[in-house]
Amino acid sequence: MSKVICRPIAETEKCFLDERIYDKKVYSKGSMLLGERYSFQIAYTGEDIPWGAARLNCTLRIESPIADWIDVQTVENVPVRMPRDPGCTDKNFLRTTPGLYPDLLKPINSDKRVYPISMLQSLWIDIYVPDDAEGGTYPVKFSFIGEQDDVLGECAFEATVIEALLPDQKIIVTQWFHADCLAVYYGVEMFSEEHWAILAKHIDVAVKNGINMMFTPVFTPALDTVVGGERPTVQLVDVERIDGKWCFGFEKLERWVNMCLSLGVEYFEISHLFTQWGAAHAPKIMANTENGYEKVFGWETDACGEEYPAFLRQLLPCLIEKLEELGVAENTVFHISDEPGEWMLESYSAAKNTVKDCLKGQIIMDALSDYSFYEKGIVEHPAVSTDHIDKYIENNVPDLWAYYCCCQANEVSNRFVAMPTQRNRIIGQQFFKYDIAGFLQWGFNFYFTQGSRDFCDPYQCSDGGWWVPAGDTFSVYPAHGGGAYETIHLLGFTAALYDLRAFRLAEELFGKDAVMAVIEEAGEITFKKYSHDDEQVLGVRERINRMIADHICEK
Repeated sequence: MSKVICRPIAETEKCFLDERIYDKKVYSKGSMLLGERYSFQIAYTGEDIPWGAARLNCTLRIESPIADWIDVQTVENVPVRMPRDPGCTDKNFLRTTPGLYPDLLKPINSDKRVYPISMLQSLWIDIYVPDDAEGGTYPVKFSFIGEQDDVLGECAFEATVIEALLPDQKIIVTQWFHADCLAVYYGVEMFSEEHWAILAKHIDVAVKNGINMMFTPVFTPALDTVVGGERPTVQLVDVERIDGKWCFGFEKLERWVNMCLSLGVEYFEISHLFTQWGAAHAPKIMANTENGYEKVFGWETDACGEEYPAFLRQLLPCLIEKLEELGVAENTVFHISDEPGEWMLESYSAAKNTVKDCLKGQIIMDALSDYSFYEKGIVEHPAVSTDHIDKYIENNVPDLWAYYCCCQANEVSNRFVAMPTQRNRIIGQQFFKYDIAGFLQWGFNFYFTQGSRDFCDPYQCSDGGWWVPAGDTFSVYPAHGGGAYETIHLLGFTAALYDLRAFRLAEELFGKDAVMAVIEEAGEITFKKYSHDDEQVLGVRERINRMIADHICEK
C-alpha cells in the first residue's frame, strides 16, 4: 500500500530531490513571540507508488487550535546553473554543481492538494502569531490524506507561543526595487494603471519581509547599465524645458511615496545622481523640449560639465521641497554613485561637490569598501561591504550600514541559493553585536542580464546571464496576476530580522552583555567568523526565547 513518509524539519534545511528523508533531522517543536512569522518545513516523500504512476494524489490536512494562523507554501526546485563564482574558494556551500535547487515558494492551492513522488520534497509552513495571541503550547498535526480518504502519512509539531510582543524593527533595510523589470516582465506600459497595481503587490511583499526603505527611481537608475547602453525609461519626475529653464512635475513621485507609505514603507532613497563605478556621467533623463519628448542627459553628458550640474541645482531644491511637503524628507537619503573605488576618488569627489550645497541637511550615502573615502570625509555615511567592514568597526564609525552582493562569497554571510540557510540567517546575530544601523542589498527583483543588455526570465536564468551566483539578482519571482512569490533565500534573511528584534527585546530586559553571552556561547562571532552549524542559530534563538519566557513567569 502506498504511503507518505513525512517529518517536520527546520527552516534552515534545504531538501534536494536526490536526498534521503531519513538524513533530515526531525525538528518537532519551537517557540515564538507575539507578532512573529515563524517558519519550519514538512519534508515528505512517497513510498510504494504503484507502477505506472509518477506521484500520489493527496490532500494536506491541518488539525490545530491555531490552524487559522498557519499558511502553507510548496517548495519548488529551480534551475541553478551558477551556484557560486568559479573563483570562489569558500567551502561553506551545500553544493557547487549546476542542478535543481529548492528555493521558490508558491502558495499551496486552495484545496491543499500535494503530490508526493519517490524523491524528497518539502512544504514551507508559516505560523503568523497575532499580536494579541494567548501564550501557551499548541499542537499542530499534519496528515496526508489519500483519494480514498485514508491517512497515508502524518507528523506533528508543537508550537509554544510566548506572551511577549516583538518590538518594532529598528534596523533600516533596503533591497533595491527595480520597477522597470516588472513592466518588462509583465509587458505593461511603465506607470500605467496595470503597472501601479503590480508595483503595489511587490512592494507589499517586500515590506512584509522587513524591507522598510524603498529605492525610488526619480530618474532611470544609473545602475548595472553597460556604458553607452540604456535601461527602460522609469522616471518618476516629469521634466520640461521652457525657454532654457527647467520645470518639474512631481505627480508620479507623489503617488509613489503615498503608495509606499500606505504599504508600510518608512524610508526612501533617491536613485543615484551620477553613473555607477566612476560618477563620470549623468543618468538617462527624458524631458519635453521644443523638439518633443527626448533624452536630454545620459552617457554623453559630462557629470561635471556646465549643463548637468546646472540642471541639478534647479531640480534638487524643488525635489526636497516636495519631499518635505510629503513628510518624508527627514527619512530620505540621496546617492551620488554606487560602489566608488580608489581609482575614482577624484571623479566621485568632483561629482559630489557639484551638488553638496543643494543637499545640505540631507543624508548622502553610498555603498563602499575603500576606507579612504570615509577617512577623508568624502563619504560621511557609508554602507560598507561585509568583507571590508572590520576596519570601520575598529574605528567606531557611527550609525554604520552594511551591504553584500555577488563579491561577498568568501567567509561572510550571504543569501546565494547554494548556501546553507544558516549562513544567511546568522547575519541577525552580527547586526546585533555591532549595532548595525542599516543594511543594503542590490537585487530585490532584477530580471535583466549583466549591464542590462537583455531581459532575463527568472524562471529559467537565476544568474543574470552567467554573471553572478543564483540568489544575488533577485529574491522574489514574479507571480501570475502581478504578485510576487517568495523564496527560501529571502525568508532566511527575514528570519534574521525577527531574531534581531528578539535580541533587542532581551537586551531591554537583561542588557546587551547577557544576550551576547548566549550568542557567543559556542565561540566568538564576527562578520567572518561564526559557527556553520544549524543548531547555532536555532539554539541561540530558543535560549533567548526561554530567557524572555522565564522573565514573564517571574513577574
